[in-house]
Amino acid sequence: MLKSLGLAIGGAALAFSAMSAAAQEESDNRVAAKTDWSVFVEDDPTECWVVSSPKETVNTKNGRVVAVRRGDILLFVSYRPGSGVNGEVSFTGGYPFNDSSTVSLQVGEDSFELFTDGEWAWAENAQADQRIVTALKGGAEAVVTGLSSRGTTTKDTFSLMGITAALDEAEARCSS
Repeated sequence: MLKSLGLAIGGAALAFSAMSAAAQEESDNRVAAKTDWSVFVEDDPTECWVVSSPKETVNTKNGRVVAVRRGDILLFVSYRPGSGVNGEVSFTGGYPFNDSSTVSLQVGEDSFELFTDGEWAWAENAQADQRIVTALKGGAEAVVTGLSSRGTTTKDTFSLMGITAALDEAEARCSS
């Protein structure tokens, strides 16, 4: 029962994450830029998110650096007051993840596991999201490591400069 509930919640998170990426690509509702992070707001329903792309990307296969084609690589933190979402962390790697893998998110000494479905990864639950957000606010960079369905390991490094200001702005704009 709990596993089914978790899968249903995960599916809903995945659907929102996909919508967020599309909205970020198509949205003209960027309301702020805070160093390396952008803040977006949509109305009806009210949604706010902060997003950044990596400063560095390294792709390896069998221990060698390889060139690969990837779609958008984005790290998000989202707020949806109508759904009770307050700081949901998600990541899209721009490729389908290996079905049996998780994604690692490293911020300083803190390491987190993100669960995958297709091209998306997100934290296990709201408590994990809050631990990640706290780490992001205190860190200098976040390193996200994933494994593609083709066996390529990707390592994406995100600057955290401006994330605290971006999160504060998004949370203020989406407070219920």
